[in-house]
Formats: sequence, structure tokens, C-alpha cells
Amino acid sequence: MEKQWYVVHTYSGYENKVKTNLEKRLASMGMEDKIFRILVPEDEETEVKNGKRKVSMKKVFPGYVLAEMIMTDDSWYVVRNTPGVTGFVGSTGSGSKPTPLLPEEAEVILKRMGMKETVVDIDFEEGESITVLDGPFSDFTGTIEQIDLDRQKVKVHVNMFGRETPVELDFSQIKKI
Repeated sequence: MEKQWYVVHTYSGYENKVKTNLEKRLASMGMEDKIFRILVPEDEETEVKNGKRKVSMKKVFPGYVLAEMIMTDDSWYVVRNTPGVTGFVGSTGSGSKPTPLLPEEAEVILKRMGMKETVVDIDFEEGESITVLDGPFSDFTGTIEQIDLDRQKVKVHVNMFGRETPVELDFSQIKKI
């Protein structure tokens, strides 16, 4: 069985509470190997009030939370019985398991949230020399200082004008020398 994204229906306004409750339940019930990420899809919204610019987060799908999970009887039970959850989207009746989002649907939502679902296999190591493939530092060489697997980024020290300059790049922007 593979992990897939499912849409969980919640009481409106309870999205963040459901996310918190679910994350607590995962730990207490030992479900970290079946339920991976819980997301409340949000977008930045800029509002100008009294001449002041205010950026706030607005829920993209009020009343819904995304859960990345492997659907088993246990994981289904844990999510369904979390306070604030009214059910799954895509389940036809009380006893049937829900339908997952198509990978491309999940990809669109994650990209909109500034997250990338596409995982790049990396074989980089800290301290390794690389060449920058694209962007403003294209063709520069540098040394990997830090690797952030979750964000798919690396901190690289690039030699620019005779000085070491720290730069953050995507995995796809670099290659080994």
C-alpha cells in the first residue's frame, strides 16, 4: 500500500483544531507509519486597511483538511474519530473507504501552498563541491554547507568577488563537480 492524499471534512472553523488533534493522536496511538502529513490549505492574502498593508492567511478550502496517509482500517478509524472531523470526502456510505485525491490534484494544491510534492533523489553531501546550473549564480562553483530535505533546498557557499557568499538553492539548481 502506498501513501496518498485524502480530503477530510471538518466542522467549519475547526480546520486547525482538527490538524492539532490529529497530530496529537498520531503520536499517542503510534500511527506515524500510516499517517504522515496533515495540512490546512491556506493562501496569503494581502489587505490594505487604513493605508497599512496587512498579510494574512486565508483558508483555500474552508471546512477541509488534507491528510497524507496509507489507508488501513486503523488509520481510517483514527482520522474518522478525531474530534471535529465529520468524515472523508469521496466515501460512498458509512462503511466504505474514501477515494484518494489523484496525484496531480494533490500536486496542484501543494504547489499553491508553496510546497512541492515532487521529490528529487539527491546524492549530495555536506562539504561537497557543486556547480550551480541555473539562476543568478549560474556557472558558479560552491561548497554545500547544509541540506534541507523537507524543503528540497541546499545552503551553498559560492565564491563571489573573492569572498564566500551563502546562497540557498533548490536541489534541481545544482550538480556535483
